[in-house]
Amino acid sequence: MPAVGPGNTTMVVTEFFLLGFGDLKELSPLLFLVFGIVYLVTVSGNLLLVALVCTQQGLQTPMYFFLANLSGLEVCYTSNIVPRMLVDLLREDRAISMVGCITQLYFFGALGSTECYLLAVMSYDRYLAVCWPLHYTTLLHRTLSLGLAIGSWLCGFSVAAAFQAAMLSSLTFCGGNEVDHFFCDLKPLQKLSCSDPYLVNLVCMSLTSLVTLVPFGLTLASYWKILSVVLHIPSIVGRQKAFSTCSSHLVVVTLFYGTLILVYAVPLAAQVPALNKTFSLFYTVVTPMCNPLIYSLKNKDVKEAVRKLRIHWYDFSFT
Repeated sequence: MPAVGPGNTTMVVTEFFLLGFGDLKELSPLLFLVFGIVYLVTVSGNLLLVALVCTQQGLQTPMYFFLANLSGLEVCYTSNIVPRMLVDLLREDRAISMVGCITQLYFFGALGSTECYLLAVMSYDRYLAVCWPLHYTTLLHRTLSLGLAIGSWLCGFSVAAAFQAAMLSSLTFCGGNEVDHFFCDLKPLQKLSCSDPYLVNLVCMSLTSLVTLVPFGLTLASYWKILSVVLHIPSIVGRQKAFSTCSSHLVVVTLFYGTLILVYAVPLAAQVPALNKTFSLFYTVVTPMCNPLIYSLKNKDVKEAVRKLRIHWYDFSFT
């Protein structure tokens, strides 16, 4: 609750109240059911992919190693937001402490930043697979793959830590404490701040460039190289085969960056809270569920791994 000092009319905020989907109160049970099912599908689908990569010999390649990292990240990413959102749908008291809000914001930023770097690493993996197929395993050996994955996680969490330090040192919250969102996001929190937004905006722009523009630029450069190689393949079948190795990753990249642009780059989304919350649902709830489906539906290796795991489980159950 806001605390008022003796003889002081300024109210210093110590906790926030997440409005969430309060304007759809009558639909709360239905929303809880829908989002709950989506969350279970998301967690089980991504954990299944991690288990397949760890246990199936046919998936012991750099591409699937990075995919396992992405799937593990998606579980953490959606679990940082959705369980709290589900609980808030069924209760009136949606208060969250300042520490809890800042912690949620930190992991949201850290995991989102890590995903940007992982997607860039995965595009580099696809570049080597298409442009240097004969040297793929030599160039992207196990040590380098492990280093790129660890580097992605470290960069994501360190950039978020720098952002967090800048936020805490420059923002002062006073007066209103109602956050018109279903989680602690930057823009709704900034609207409640009574500090000068110039420094925060400057820091945010700088860190956003490191987090999104740099890895996104690397991703675009990789696909530019891939496209130039694919277009020089003489046969149509050869071009289709080369492009199919990148199609799943390209769809995931489009979904991830497309939803981020809708939320953070489109002015209308920032001005209309309902629209902002709707778009935010895509990258916090929908996209993490879609990623394992995208990589599984048209992937023969994953389908074969699932078949082998199912046969193994069947044999184990009847022995």
